Amino acid sequence: MNSSVLVVVGLGNPGPGYAGNRHNVGQMVLDELAARMGTTFKKHKTPNQVAEGRLVPGGPRLVLAKPGSFMNTSGGPVSSVLGFYGATPADLVVVHDELDLPFDTVRLKGNGGHGGHNGLRDIIKATGTNEFTRVRIGIGRPPGRQDPADYVLRDFSPTEKKTLPNLLSDGADAVEAIADLGLLAAQQRIHAPS
Repeated sequence: MNSSVLVVVGLGNPGPGYAGNRHNVGQMVLDELAARMGTTFKKHKTPNQVAEGRLVPGGPRLVLAKPGSFMNTSGGPVSSVLGFYGATPADLVVVHDELDLPFDTVRLKGNGGHGGHNGLRDIIKATGTNEFTRVRIGIGRPPGRQDPADYVLRDFSPTEKKTLPNLLSDGADAVEAIADLGLLAAQQRIHAPS
């Protein structure tokens, strides 16, 4: 990773109607990070909302980006924000919802396929690589026979909302660990049994 800047993208859909959806948990984690950094999101020259700052003095500069497009077309905004800051996919951390992890679970991954996640699929297509870091925020599988596409576009349940602040904090902690320690040491810390 380029130690001077780390681009952290939170996936989701734009607009207040989607803000509380499970699909937008990546952007919710970025809100937590921005609050920790004492910064706010602003319109940017790229098609993203961007907040910049450092988590610790002397630490890497973090560029937090929320694509202004819908989830399935995240690649263009991600590619443009990387180009704007002179960053490469090696400097990219994507925070996203993950159906294949139980709710309230955070896992870090160095690279790999998209696993059916259309936001990741579009980022891989736009950047030409799957070699970027992912912070996978577990939202669990839909109950019964509910369509996963409907499930991710619904708000968290009342029971989940009680635990959600802890999940968002854990996601932000994971990004902090990546920025401070690098991916491998962050994985050891985040994946260790509690």
